[in-house]
Amino acid sequence: MIQNDKELKTCQQRIAYFQNLLLQLRVKATPEEFLHVSGGYRVEIEKMQEEVLEYLTRHVCLKDE
Repeated sequence: MIQNDKELKTCQQRIAYFQNLLLQLRVKATPEEFLHVSGGYRVEIEKMQEEVLEYLTRHVCLKDE
């Protein structure tokens, strides 16, 4: 779970990194390779995006409770 803005920024950077990997794999990997690899990256991106949204939709006061 993201605890602060620094962790938020790090998570957003990781999302961008994985998205760029997928972008490259779409072109460079064979269809079979892409099928095997893309699912794992997608799951990780979705988990991180969920964490980002959870953090962004939590009011600042709620962090101290």
